[in-house]
Amino acid sequence: ELPSSLLERRPDIAAAERRAAAANEQIGVAISAWFPSLNLSASGGFTSATLAQWFTAPHLVWALGPQLVATLFDGGLREAQTEEARAFYAQGVADYRQTVLAAFQDVEDQLVALRVLEQEAGIQQEAVGYARQSLEVVMNQYKAGTVTYLEVVTAQATLYSAEQKLAGIAGQRMVSAVGLIKALGGGWDPPPPPADGTSR
Repeated sequence: ELPSSLLERRPDIAAAERRAAAANEQIGVAISAWFPSLNLSASGGFTSATLAQWFTAPHLVWALGPQLVATLFDGGLREAQTEEARAFYAQGVADYRQTVLAAFQDVEDQLVALRVLEQEAGIQQEAVGYARQSLEVVMNQYKAGTVTYLEVVTAQATLYSAEQKLAGIAGQRMVSAVGLIKALGGGWDPPPPPADGTSR
């Protein structure tokens, strides 16, 4: 069994997660644009590049503040920016979800391939054993003079073919093992069993 937390090490998942987090932060940036930016000076009071405009501003501006008026009457710009940031975040979350699902599928494919290849290797190992036994029988028959050397060559070819197929399966298992390591984002050692011998 493999913990799913291993997939967090995959570069594609980490990148998708950071993109979603960055898009989420942009929502906060867009929302903060709704508030006026004023600084309090050390001597008290507000400081701003447009401080002189406050003294000549109309009554509505005095009530709300010039930057707040600009915020409220910007033709929907900040609202559109906020909605855009939320849309980017939704897209980032969708991309992240798709990346995670693809990673799970990748790991599952490699695990299934390893399981199938392990079964094939077991079956092929039996075939190699039978081919060896057959060769021994044919060699004994040849030594006894009951069969020709052609039967020996045929039995040897059958054994060679079975061994070659077993070696091919072993190679496929190695490729699948590397694919699993890649799908997991790196190697993994299972935790050691508890000291008292009980299962977790």
